[in-house]
Amino acid sequence: MIVKSVMTKEPICINQDASLTEAKALMNKNNISKLPVLDKSSKLVGILTKNDLNKASPSEATTLDMFEIGYLLSKLTVSKVMSKKVITVNENEIVEEAARIMVDNQIGCIPVMNGEMISGIVTESDLFHLFTDMFGARKSGVRATLCMDDKPGMIACLSAEIADIKGNIISLVTRDAQDENKRKVTIKVTGISEPELKVILKKLNIEIEDIRIA
Repeated sequence: MIVKSVMTKEPICINQDASLTEAKALMNKNNISKLPVLDKSSKLVGILTKNDLNKASPSEATTLDMFEIGYLLSKLTVSKVMSKKVITVNENEIVEEAARIMVDNQIGCIPVMNGEMISGIVTESDLFHLFTDMFGARKSGVRATLCMDDKPGMIACLSAEIADIKGNIISLVTRDAQDENKRKVTIKVTGISEPELKVILKKLNIEIEDIRIA
């Protein structure tokens, strides 16, 4: 799956010369916390977050009244407080690479580029939606977390056994295990019962870490 298929397309952006008052109003109106910042040529030059706005605002201990604070924010432009070193990805990058970049750099979003122009943005929320879909969280079935031998054909054998009794795999996700000879597998199946799946797993000598109706 590539970034283009999960990103938020045509993200709401702001000009670098806009005031912080405008930026705050735009975020509040659209219920967002991040704004890509563009120059007059519509090229990406930075990113502004609510955290940036909070840092630029006077502290709660200030003696300024709300009108004075509003005046100061209206005179301060986005370019003064935005993050200028923006990490980006191409819209044809794979999703897991975008997620890795976000995790490794401890950032909550990443602008998506088509050439020199921004075409979207991937946020933590976009990845959570993808995570939900990958695990089939909106569909009920028998969900099991397994520890399987990391050998060719193991998943094929499991799939065949499930299919033989008319079960249907709606989600299957694998990841590394502590033992390099094993893999953790999370599977969700419909059309069969929990006891039926347990029989299959016992037959194949697959370790069950957790199994439930979910």
